[in-house]
Amino acid sequence: MAVEETTRRVTKRRVRTRANLLDAAFAVFAAKGFGRVSIEEVCEAAGYSRGAFYSNFGSLDELFFALYRQRADLIAEQVAGALAVEGPGLDVPAAVDRVTEVLLLDRDWLLVKTDFLVHAARAPEVARTLLEHRARLRQAVAQWLDRAEGSAWLPAVLGSVDGVAHAVVAAYDGVTVQLLLDGDVDRARGWLKQLLTALLTDGSDTTV
Repeated sequence: MAVEETTRRVTKRRVRTRANLLDAAFAVFAAKGFGRVSIEEVCEAAGYSRGAFYSNFGSLDELFFALYRQRADLIAEQVAGALAVEGPGLDVPAAVDRVTEVLLLDRDWLLVKTDFLVHAARAPEVARTLLEHRARLRQAVAQWLDRAEGSAWLPAVLGSVDGVAHAVVAAYDGVTVQLLLDGDVDRARGWLKQLLTALLTDGSDTTV
């Protein structure tokens, strides 16, 4: 029993250490940018030694990928949860409201995400991680559109449910770029709502 209890304590401590390192890295990456941050700076921000760092991550790149996946998974879960409505006659405007209310629009995260995008553009193995996340977002939207068929108006120019899902993710990308520049979260949510409503309805419920 003593060994099991010790193992549980060590496991909990390691999980807590990893989480603290990720939180500290997020703040440092957002402030300085990936490529301008050292392992020592992350350790100092988290209050840990290099040994604690290397017991959780093999490199700064590995930590960066873990941080990206953590936030990306949260966004995918938010979108899937907001669209997880069962039954016929789905309310498209209401679903758009839910997505725009819960979707993570955090400027610090967008700074880190942009660093990751630039890094991925030069490294195919990193790009695969980003593409997998975007595919998850599109899948959540496409599954909802499949359930909403008959309730949602799909623009013919986009060709298919998958085409609309691509357009929805592109709208999110465009709004986040604007948010990076002006820092106005409320305005970004308003624009995102208008864009998604225009994409997914006939526009009769949209006011501009």
